[in-house]
Amino acid sequence: MRNSFVLFLAISVFIPGSVAVGGNPEKGLQLLLDKAYLPADLDQEVFDALWTVWPEPLKSKAEQASTAERREMAMNRYGLLPHPSDPSRSMQYVVGSSGNWTMSCLACHQGQVAGTIVPGIPNTNYALETFTEEVRLVKIAQGKSFGHMDIGSLLLPLGTTSGTTNAVMFGVALMHHRDAALNIVSRSPRFDLTHHDMDAPPWWHYRKRKTLYADGFAPQGSRMLMQFLLVRENGPEKFLEWESDFEHVEAWLESLRPPEWPTEIDTRLAGKGEPIFREHCGHCHGEYGENEVYPETVVPIDEIGTDRVRFDALTNKERSALNESWFGHFGRDAKSIGNRQRPLGYVAPPLDGVWASAPYFHNGSVPTLWHVLHPESRPPVWRRTPVGYDTQKVGLEIEEPSVSWFAEAVSGGLPSAQRRQYFDTSKPGKSAEGHTYPNALTHLERAAVLEYLKTL
Repeated sequence: MRNSFVLFLAISVFIPGSVAVGGNPEKGLQLLLDKAYLPADLDQEVFDALWTVWPEPLKSKAEQASTAERREMAMNRYGLLPHPSDPSRSMQYVVGSSGNWTMSCLACHQGQVAGTIVPGIPNTNYALETFTEEVRLVKIAQGKSFGHMDIGSLLLPLGTTSGTTNAVMFGVALMHHRDAALNIVSRSPRFDLTHHDMDAPPWWHYRKRKTLYADGFAPQGSRMLMQFLLVRENGPEKFLEWESDFEHVEAWLESLRPPEWPTEIDTRLAGKGEPIFREHCGHCHGEYGENEVYPETVVPIDEIGTDRVRFDALTNKERSALNESWFGHFGRDAKSIGNRQRPLGYVAPPLDGVWASAPYFHNGSVPTLWHVLHPESRPPVWRRTPVGYDTQKVGLEIEEPSVSWFAEAVSGGLPSAQRRQYFDTSKPGKSAEGHTYPNALTHLERAAVLEYLKTL
């Protein structure tokens, strides 16, 4: 994994014309990997003792293992990946010389596909809620103080399915305690938030879009990348100090390119799929090839028909508050995207590298592209294998238990860590309905489009 990451990095970051003014992409990645911007979440002693709170038979297996083997087991359990310069460390957490572990942006935004680390791919294995719960148990046993994640997770759910997070509501909750200039304002916590899970987008789409988020209400910019640093320890002066750092981070995002499909493609079938895609999909998702066009189309929520909890969860007042704050240069940046802070629906994303960015839809409810193209066959409950990849259906390799089995398992006391491994589309905010446009195609046409999508 490590070598594949370094090789892709060497190919991807130095592309003429792709770098933000004043930004150094290589430095941007190094900052994400090695500089802590938040308080520490745990220390090495806590991490090395996590196995003591694991269920059997995993606990007994860990007890017989070496320290290095236990660390690898822990990283696998929580969806963490090895640091490119030191495989004993996680690339999702900055581990300082004192042994403190501090979450970075890469926690949610750096994952793997088919066991290979690809820069900018979402971390769809990240078990944040389980990790935080078990860290808290170990801290209690060791008599250590809780950190901001330990306490915050008692007030806000972190993610009901591994690989997705309640990140949008994190942002709303954090901004609730700041004024436009990011000064801390004392207010009671909000208990009226509509919590919901989101699937992180691939970061190589950053260079194509002018906006952020599923509904495109916020303009892009290095400042907007910083809003999740809004912990009490970080006052306005810290954001001013770190703004230049995130110009480098933004340069790294803009330098990323999607990975190519790793095996053979049926070029004849893909060729048949291209005109079908252009006719039925290109208006929203753009055109690809030598003359790429991406329109960043907002599809009205009633037309797209996908889960609308994310759309309804944010008020226009909350959207405006972010845009009119320091993050949006006090409203200056919002002018570049017009009235999108009062969106009509969801943005149709770019599709380059789409084969690598499963699961699909903004909430991560659809495991493969085949299921996107066959709405009637989307599984109501599914669980991914840790690193398996389905080359036929193009997406996650999954298990599909029956709804009745899953319901009985949950009612019978299925442990929460295991329950989060399953995606249950019956839960609020997790529906796999909508985007039924493929129903206008024959099965042969869908097969051709599926093959074409591998080429993007």
